[in-house]
Amino acid sequence: MDLHALPTLTNLSDCVSIVEQENTKIVRVIHEKATAGIALYGGHVISFQPSGKADLIWMSNSAKFDGTTPLRGGIPVCWPWFARIGSPSHGFARTQQWTLVEHRESEAGVIVTLGLTANPETLSIWPYQFSLKLHVAISDTLEVTLEITNEDDRAWHFSGALHTYLNVGDIRQTTTTGMGNEYIDSLQNNQLCQGDDELQLTDTIDRIYTKPEPQIHLHDPVLKRTIQVENTGHNCAVLWNPWSQGAQSMADMNDEGYQTMLCIESTVHAPCISTGITLQPGEQYQLKTHLSATD
Repeated sequence: MDLHALPTLTNLSDCVSIVEQENTKIVRVIHEKATAGIALYGGHVISFQPSGKADLIWMSNSAKFDGTTPLRGGIPVCWPWFARIGSPSHGFARTQQWTLVEHRESEAGVIVTLGLTANPETLSIWPYQFSLKLHVAISDTLEVTLEITNEDDRAWHFSGALHTYLNVGDIRQTTTTGMGNEYIDSLQNNQLCQGDDELQLTDTIDRIYTKPEPQIHLHDPVLKRTIQVENTGHNCAVLWNPWSQGAQSMADMNDEGYQTMLCIESTVHAPCISTGITLQPGEQYQLKTHLSATD
């Protein structure tokens, strides 16, 4: 997606404007350090392109921006649960309309904050009061922080993820390190498995790495860069690529789309909806991912 080509609805500052794709409003950031886009639908980062570099974020060319389905690609916010332990899958945050809370800019970059609070639709799915803030710090690097606050008068549990889709030149030539050796394989009845220190994909992957290192590296010889992923607040890292058979089954992914993406997700994993992290009334929690690239 060419963010520069989207029609402008409102100019908020020299660097920040509201643009639109189909029915989705997007916060567009154009700064000397980087260009980025954050959709209000889902609180969803859809692009981060450092100046003079290729985008670190992958978005499907077939993603639907009409507000009827989650966006395919970018950094979906999965909350208040991850995966299919509740309905809808990955929670409701990624299909809610978020609001722009504030934006701040300096020579170093731009920080955009979006917000989401409980509403009749969320309460019909999950009967708790909450507030979410998504802080997106855009500079030479990208830092996305999901700030979760319990606004209820009782404790509740949550899991979730920042489900980052990374842009690569050719998945078959890409190698990943730092994810650790131990993983739960979702394709093998959630068996606990042991893997190698380096991963090069030849087929579908859907793994929950239980002991990731502080930094995961994605080595891309085609785009001639290494993407560094540093997650905090997580208890695992999920790696996912649907491969050819999975891509062909998705209406919002081109058949060849799997060839240029890999998900490395900052995840709070829980086996069921009644487990995960517990927040008492008034307590906060942060889940974060930090992305950078070196030649």
